[in-house]
Amino acid sequence: MANNTGAAAGSGAIYGLGIFGAWVWFWQQADTFWQYVLVFFEGIFWPALMVYQAFQALN
Repeated sequence: MANNTGAAAGSGAIYGLGIFGAWVWFWQQADTFWQYVLVFFEGIFWPALMVYQAFQALN
């Protein structure tokens, strides 16, 4: 019995790399305490926004 859970795990790893990459990028741009707090949320939602815009462009 074959099961295709490997593909889902691979895409989750790529999304995780996107989150860490966004955190590194936005962390370097932040200057104040509240900008550093905002970095956490930007890192989570920015990759999702990029995927959404990619699907918009493909439509």
